[in-house]
Amino acid sequence: MNNIKTVFTIRDLENISGIKAHTIRIWEKRYNLLKPNRTDTNIRYYSSSSLLKLLNVALLNKHNFKISKIAEMSDEQIDISARQLAFKYAVNDEAINAFKMSMFQFDKVLFNNTYNKLLHKKTFRQIFKEVFLPFLNHIGLLWQTNTLMPAHEHFISNLIIQKIQLNTEKLEYAATNEDYTYVLFLPDGEIHEIGLMYLNYELVLRGCQTIYLGQSLPLDNLNYFFEGELKVCFITSMTVKPYEDKIDEYFAEIDDILNGTEHKLIAVGKKTTELQSTEFNSNITLYQSVIEMIENF
Repeated sequence: MNNIKTVFTIRDLENISGIKAHTIRIWEKRYNLLKPNRTDTNIRYYSSSSLLKLLNVALLNKHNFKISKIAEMSDEQIDISARQLAFKYAVNDEAINAFKMSMFQFDKVLFNNTYNKLLHKKTFRQIFKEVFLPFLNHIGLLWQTNTLMPAHEHFISNLIIQKIQLNTEKLEYAATNEDYTYVLFLPDGEIHEIGLMYLNYELVLRGCQTIYLGQSLPLDNLNYFFEGELKVCFITSMTVKPYEDKIDEYFAEIDDILNGTEHKLIAVGKKTTELQSTEFNSNITLYQSVIEMIENF
């Protein structure tokens, strides 16, 4: 089955570009910026080239190019102007647009070329915070609006994961922060690990000793770390699990396990806001996002 998305509805264009469908229709009728095809029942649909053009138009318009002036440009001039603008000012926006196209077309070469261009201007940490995180947040919105399939999300997520792993492996370090050993895991049933992997990178960068356990780990698998003499800081990230009706029970179990020990837990993610009580008997710290934890580490 071919999962490459080459046909987009006007609602898809709205979700991907951030330009309202009503505005897109005005740009079509008044300025002839896009030329949609139509089904037998007269419903608009657009090609991937139309999507790319709209992304470039939106980028120019966001940076004070008037639509009337953009409409006078050829497709090539729009493309060149968008690239020039991105090179000078809006590199993050252009990169996010390129990553969107890479995702929908399953284009690994475009992803890597875009990433390598970013490396000429930014460090990996800057790329993750300023480009990957906003892009991943946008993917979440596209997922909620049924604009992309699981295959698209898996494809682009795995490419980002590869970059995190590559940059983590590049770090030649000896652990200098020996107060705690950091054990990173996701709750049972949780598979969204990009944030956790990046936290591992940040810890390694700081000279911390880390043990990365990854996805979907039942709590009883942590018992091993209570049998030795290590002081452990457990770190977990919560995107989907535990579900809202189970999250208080989950933290109560962790609180009971950690109570009376020197071990501690850091939990990251918006799921932490669903807790009814944040009063614990043990050392548990909550952060709503990866960036919030890093800034307070």
